[in-house]
Amino acid sequence: MAPAEDDISIDEKRVYAGSAGRTDAYVATGTGIVRVSLSADKVGAFDMVARNPARDVTVLARDEPTALVAAATPDGLSVAAVGEDPEFESVDAAPAVAVGPTGGRDGARDGSLLVAREDGAIERVAFADGGTAVASTARLGSVADPRAVDGALVAAADGVYRVAGGEIEDVGLDAARDVTGAGMPLAATGAGLYWLGNGWMAARKGAAEAVAADGDGHATAVVEGELLVHSGAGEWDDETWEPTDLPVDEEPVALGYGPGVSVAVTAAGTLCVDAGGGWRHQVVGVRDVAGVALAAVE
Repeated sequence: MAPAEDDISIDEKRVYAGSAGRTDAYVATGTGIVRVSLSADKVGAFDMVARNPARDVTVLARDEPTALVAAATPDGLSVAAVGEDPEFESVDAAPAVAVGPTGGRDGARDGSLLVAREDGAIERVAFADGGTAVASTARLGSVADPRAVDGALVAAADGVYRVAGGEIEDVGLDAARDVTGAGMPLAATGAGLYWLGNGWMAARKGAAEAVAADGDGHATAVVEGELLVHSGAGEWDDETWEPTDLPVDEEPVALGYGPGVSVAVTAAGTLCVDAGGGWRHQVVGVRDVAGVALAAVE
């Protein structure tokens, strides 16, 4: 599929930073990790920065010297410093299926990663100050068939789990496929999209595949193949979610947020970005999309 007429042209050496600043989107795929440079809703250079299959990707914010981008791969956890030329290094050899920044009950991040292993083990991985070397790894417990992790939440085949007091506890639902612990806890399951109020409350019925949030009241979700956007209001029930049309007739499979931007990547390998003025898109040309994570660069 060719890019839409309103898409900007792509020069592989050009990066759009400008007054809006630059954000890099890292897309995990079955053939590696693709980095796409964004400035607001403008899509700039994109390139393959890792050539091993990736099952998930996340960004770990750090004060100094730079954030880390981490990938869950069949060969273990792979990590690189965010920057112009990220070099991914394998930091362990235990096959991983999902990775995300850790956080407590209030969603506050604690500077380490939550990693779900292929065998179901859930681990907290911390890194040495200023580097990519692992400082410590702690096993917190295990779940059956983990699918996603974020904050203190784990999505698994038999429901949602929460990390509390260094242990894993079952907090309900079934057939969880994705979770977000940024701000309001949200879960995408085979039965619908849920938010955590007085117990898990249904926001939308139907098979939900993905969910993402920015921690400030904004969220997106894929339910029955349709992309939904949360209004940012204080409530989270059905009325606060509205369908949105992407500029391409393709199903979104990976969702993410960065500074002032929302991103959706489709199964056909098209990256769509919205900075508040509507969706723009660029065909990245990848398949087997498994996740996306965004990092502020400038």
